[in-house]
Amino acid sequence: MKKLLILGAGTAGTMVANKLYHTLDPDEWKITIVDQEETHYYQPGFLFIPFGIYGKTDVIKPKRNFIPAGVEMIVSTIEMIEPEANRVRIARDNRYLDYDYLVIATGTAPHPEETPGLEGDEWRKSIHDFYTIDGTMALAKHLRNWQGGRLAVNIVDLPYKCPVAPLEFIFLADWYFHEKGMRDKVELSLVTPLPGAFTKPRAAKLLGNTLEDKNINIVPDFYIERVDPAAKKLISYEEETVEYDLLVTIPVNMGAPVIGKSGLGDDLNFVPVDKHTFLSKQFDNIFALGDAANLPTSKAGSVAHFAVDIFTQNFPRYVEGLEMLEEFDGHANCYIESGFGKGILIDFNYDVEPLPGKFPLPGIGPFSLLQESEMNHWGKMMFRWMYWNILLKGKEMPITAKMSMAGKWA
Repeated sequence: MKKLLILGAGTAGTMVANKLYHTLDPDEWKITIVDQEETHYYQPGFLFIPFGIYGKTDVIKPKRNFIPAGVEMIVSTIEMIEPEANRVRIARDNRYLDYDYLVIATGTAPHPEETPGLEGDEWRKSIHDFYTIDGTMALAKHLRNWQGGRLAVNIVDLPYKCPVAPLEFIFLADWYFHEKGMRDKVELSLVTPLPGAFTKPRAAKLLGNTLEDKNINIVPDFYIERVDPAAKKLISYEEETVEYDLLVTIPVNMGAPVIGKSGLGDDLNFVPVDKHTFLSKQFDNIFALGDAANLPTSKAGSVAHFAVDIFTQNFPRYVEGLEMLEEFDGHANCYIESGFGKGILIDFNYDVEPLPGKFPLPGIGPFSLLQESEMNHWGKMMFRWMYWNILLKGKEMPITAKMSMAGKWA
């Protein structure tokens, strides 16, 4: 019997388990998935918790609820991947798991300790994050009683999970403080290493204009070297400074430590893979998907979704010694909350930047691309139900894995 081992039961790993369980012959294949946590987090929901839109119970469910009964799930820390021996050592019972094929979907995580001054006495006091459940809950508590001042949202470095989330946070903060009747007491700033609000020119222009319209400052090309928590200052490598009263940080993001320890990662512990097929550049029986892969596109849930769709079409062919026919094009699709019950939608890939148009039905929508609308906001809000009930379970979504130009206005 052939063994497929999946490391990580987040979005990508769970989707792979569901799709391949229904594709591969159970008499010929044993599928095992390993993760160190029992709880599955709906991470896009972390954004809404500081503003009272979601609560903790809206973003957590047991991982076992989404793993097919015929797939073995093991809850354990992953200690070491030994690719030459085709096995993985886990902490539980100091056990070895053999595999014929390995899928790495161990994700990415923030590492505030990588930036001097971020962690310390002011962590979760005047310095907060919202990319973790503990961080977003602490920030929600802090904002309820905050009296105003200079709020800076700082992106430390690229890449990081969900590239539009810092923009969404600052847009929602603008709305939140307006609703509390204290927007005039808050100075909002987005401090970023990017030259503008986003990496793609058309989207950057639209989002930059939206920031300006909302009286939100943007400090571009700011490469932070350290934080001075006593003086409440961000300090760049060029010794530029940005002062704050409340800092919301998007720390350095890195892949799982076991990836680096096992010699499978780059400098940030992401797995180098073919950007079209996700096959490891080192080993012909290892794939990496989702945030764990070193792909030249966004580390976002939509990318994991489209990538898994392509991978699970290719994998049955690959194990039979056939050519992988489908190629991933870097497709990403992101709803951007812009506040006041509106949102913006962008759809792009490796080669095509976000363009205006209608989505998913050409000329009809109901969603508008590269344009602010109430319908786009509701698309974002509806997605949580779709995530829990359709996406994670490996069911078909009404969006093609490859980006379509239909409905776009070039």
